[in-house]
Amino acid sequence: MIPSYFPQGDLVGVLTTQPLDRLLDYKAPEGGCHLGAFVEVPLGPRKVLGVVWGPGQGDYDSAKIRSVIRVLDLAPMRDEMRDFLIRAADYTLTPMPAMLRLGTRAPGLGDAPSMRKVYRLGTRDPDRKTAARDKVLAVLRDYGGLAFTLGELADAADVGTSVVKGLVAQGAVLEEDAPRDVPYPPLDPDHGGKALNPDQAVGADALRAALRKEGYGTTLLKGVTGSGKTEVYLEAVAECLRMGKQALVLLPEIALSGEFIERVEARFGMRPAEWHSGVTMTERRRCFRMVGQGDAQLVVGARSALFLPFRNLGLIVVDEEHDTSYKQEDGVLYNARDMAVLRAALCGAQVVLASATPSLESWANAQAGKYARLDLTARFGAAVMPEMAAIDMRVEELPHGRWVSPTLRDAIANRLEKGEQSLIFLNRRGYAPVTLCRACGHQIGCDHCDARMVEHRFQKRLMCHQCGETKPIPVICPSCGAADKLAAVGPGVERMGEEVAALFPTARIAVLSSDLYGSARAMKAHIAEIAQGGTDIIIGTQLVAKGHNFPLLTLVGVIDADLGLQGSDLRAAERTFQLMRQVAGRAGRAAIPGAALLQTYQPDHPVIRAILNGDEESFWSAEAAERRGAGVPPYGRMAGIILSGPDLKAVFDLGNDMARRDGPLRQIGAQVFGPAPAPIARVRGKHRVRLLVKADKSAPLQAALAQWVAQFRLPANLRLAIDIDPQSFY
Repeated sequence: MIPSYFPQGDLVGVLTTQPLDRLLDYKAPEGGCHLGAFVEVPLGPRKVLGVVWGPGQGDYDSAKIRSVIRVLDLAPMRDEMRDFLIRAADYTLTPMPAMLRLGTRAPGLGDAPSMRKVYRLGTRDPDRKTAARDKVLAVLRDYGGLAFTLGELADAADVGTSVVKGLVAQGAVLEEDAPRDVPYPPLDPDHGGKALNPDQAVGADALRAALRKEGYGTTLLKGVTGSGKTEVYLEAVAECLRMGKQALVLLPEIALSGEFIERVEARFGMRPAEWHSGVTMTERRRCFRMVGQGDAQLVVGARSALFLPFRNLGLIVVDEEHDTSYKQEDGVLYNARDMAVLRAALCGAQVVLASATPSLESWANAQAGKYARLDLTARFGAAVMPEMAAIDMRVEELPHGRWVSPTLRDAIANRLEKGEQSLIFLNRRGYAPVTLCRACGHQIGCDHCDARMVEHRFQKRLMCHQCGETKPIPVICPSCGAADKLAAVGPGVERMGEEVAALFPTARIAVLSSDLYGSARAMKAHIAEIAQGGTDIIIGTQLVAKGHNFPLLTLVGVIDADLGLQGSDLRAAERTFQLMRQVAGRAGRAAIPGAALLQTYQPDHPVIRAILNGDEESFWSAEAAERRGAGVPPYGRMAGIILSGPDLKAVFDLGNDMARRDGPLRQIGAQVFGPAPAPIARVRGKHRVRLLVKADKSAPLQAALAQWVAQFRLPANLRLAIDIDPQSFY
């Protein structure tokens, strides 16, 4: 049995965040240390963060073993959290130091509690405006009154600290003394509960009963868009708070958090803790410490909030559980939905997976009885589901370079006359997906990736959506030198904005795309303005399909409903179905009935028919039967192997060698496909090759993969990543 306390001088094994393949032995410091203690230890000339993971091995010269420098002023990592990191590492085949980095992603954890200076937006205007001063004030406005330290504010605004101090002297920025970390105000579970309709009341009662039973369980909360799923699971949060336990609500996009935080504050009387890239580093540190002490009752966060050190976690809600944003696609490759279920199982918490269009994995688990299922079948209040229809683009007459059909144009004009809002949905960022030379046919691509550069005309730049590289829009073809022959081909949302402005010159038009905003808070402010009626026509990417409530929106027009059906992704049908149903659900969420029109060249495609008919259970049953027959997830297991390096031949040679030496995989009945170039074969200058491993549902895939990969010694410039249950195949 592992001791829970190590007296001074005892050997302890410390897991550090450094990329090492073992625990390191240290002597317990003066005063000793507990199992799970966060510690600072010497490693060569450096001081690094670590966690006491157990007794030391004692297989090293004891005279050379150094002592732990100090125990940090943090609540020790609980047994269940260490178990979670170990199990998550085993499942994703991730080294433990990388998992620990996920579990310690807060700045200044080793700093002692103290007072410090913080800076907020003041009430006065500076005596004169400069570009640097404007940037500081814009950051403070974007972050809605949150406090910054001096360094954070200067870094966020990209100015020197003297600019901030100058604004303090003018009263435009306030400087305050504040405790470094303080508990979050208590939330009142009985503060602002709303009257529920019968559907919602049944769902809320079922979730409360599940919480009171104690122990682990997962519930799929499936409700049509606008049915009030949020109010139902907030009742479960309230019950969790009454029981003295902590709750976590995961959201797929930061852009959703502004409206959601306001709803939570209205329901419980105070703001919850937040954990996502839209909050300051100071707030992140406070959140980490208060969660560990039990002084944060509710956290609203992005997927990485799963790795916070909860003291008494009773409930995890995964909102829009089907969303692909929950899959981390670089670094540690994990799916937050699956990890939420694992974490809850280890600490005896309840999970609520909420969605109007659940993932096939969750649907199948509910069908098999592994998850409970609750259905909300009607919209809340007077709202009804929108009417849905296809616009057959084979019979529509469109001028060259135009994408809004006459039928959709007339429907938008009708809404404008009534003072109602319309949404045009196109899942392509930027102005145009391709820039082509009409003289030689050259398509401008990224210098570092095998990807076309997307024109962003608002920013006057070309951008690679793989690596983020940008460059000015050229006026001369880089291939043949022809001038004035470069043309934008195909539509993005920015180009749609131009077309719609030409069709409706007096309409107020807003283009919603994640790359058009300097900060998450600026985006939230614009979304709030739209919800209050400040726009007539919204043009947006999939960002607008997720959770937003625009009461005046009564028409959704989808420009290219066939777009997601292209390619060989095994989830193409599922994702198209989900996205179209979600975006259509933005219409008619208040008293005025809505409509959704899908422009398609394939109106008879089974997925398009399923979307229009709304027969979701038939769609899921047919999709499940197809996947079961093919032996692919959720009825089989898959893993992606991604090899990358600067030398294409070396990468392919390794891939071929791995495919030949697949003995450990054949022993469990698994198949290896490839190697083959990845669909985007070069990213950031590295050539990419993929192998795909497919196995039966019951096969011990991770153990076989670990044994298989251990056969190969990779050169220093080659990288190998294993993606268990891949969600994308780029």
